[in-house]
Amino acid sequence: MSNETLFSESQKFKQIWLWLVLLGINGFFFFVIIKQAVGGQEIGDAGMLIGAWATMLVTALFISFRLDTFIKKDGIYVRFFPLHIKFKYFAWNSLEKIFVRQYSPVKEYGGWGLRYSLFGKGKAYNISGNKGLQLEFTSGKKLLIGTNKPDELTETLIKIGRLKQ
Repeated sequence: MSNETLFSESQKFKQIWLWLVLLGINGFFFFVIIKQAVGGQEIGDAGMLIGAWATMLVTALFISFRLDTFIKKDGIYVRFFPLHIKFKYFAWNSLEKIFVRQYSPVKEYGGWGLRYSLFGKGKAYNISGNKGLQLEFTSGKKLLIGTNKPDELTETLIKIGRLKQ
């Protein structure tokens, strides 16, 4: 039996406010470093250089973040790269409930990213938006996987008879 991909989605951080903040901070450090290197003016110290490197590393990390979700005949595959190198696999028989829902990223999980709820909602892997695939496991654990394709995801789950509410 083939294990063809029935649904796929890859998401990256695209929030304009996030990139403006990172660009502004990087721009500030770049300005200071150029001012020192070219102009000979000493504006900062070693802490300024460490801050510049740290900001560039954080920016590179945000550029590399990607949430990949695949629905295949044998189950659900998800990876929050680069925090997860390998895909996490969830077999259909390990799931009690599967449904697409609207949620509040800040209220329920404290924001976007790889998150843990303090209010019994479980884990969340999300990049943007407020729609997600809610998984409730037979063990009682919960995982929400953010999606920007809620209609396509729902349609796929209905088509293969896996939508469980």
